[in-house]
Amino acid sequence: MNERDVLDVLQVFCGGDGQYGNPLGVVRDSRAYPDQASRQALAARLGFSETVFVDDPERGVVDIYTPGLRLPFAGHPLVGAAWLLDLEAVNPPAGEVWARHDGEFTWITAREEWAPPRTLRQYGSAAEVDALDVPPPGEWIYAWAWEDEAAGRIRARAFPGRGDGIDEDEATGAAALLLTARLGRALNITQGRGSQILTAPGPDGTVEIGGRVRLVMR
Repeated sequence: MNERDVLDVLQVFCGGDGQYGNPLGVVRDSRAYPDQASRQALAARLGFSETVFVDDPERGVVDIYTPGLRLPFAGHPLVGAAWLLDLEAVNPPAGEVWARHDGEFTWITAREEWAPPRTLRQYGSAAEVDALDVPPPGEWIYAWAWEDEAAGRIRARAFPGRGDGIDEDEATGAAALLLTARLGRALNITQGRGSQILTAPGPDGTVEIGGRVRLVMR
């Protein structure tokens, strides 16, 4: 089966003008890819930072892959799947993730411990973050600086360091979750070339992550 017959391509965490956002492949009917090996192969072939396979669209059961590995949790695939399928809950391997839709934003609520480890590296200014070169592979780095600390505005860039062809991630919900948990406050993050991620700490160690989604290709 040709992946074009079963694939939706989204941009997740778009800027206010609808541009940018992180590309996401969504395989709505995952029966054509029944096991981890076939899913990993498709994710590698597509080359998006993540591809999500929908195993049960009504219950929101999903399976997430980068080009090189399977993930129990990732922010932008879950926001994208919740938007595309109009879900109130998404179920990746990490656990049940509640979702809500508020105007142009789709939000998910997740736990800090679900996010994979990331190195959160603070810089003195947004200009320093903008000037960074891509570091060598080996460490997943979330580089960030305050643009306006009083307003909770942050400039960030993400470098997965996996050596899988994704040198820089345009918008990363899991890293934004970890940064929100560390700082303990709501954030308005501009990441990559112009993507926007909104976050807010919730009760019992949860964090809400929100952003805009648009359909690029069906």
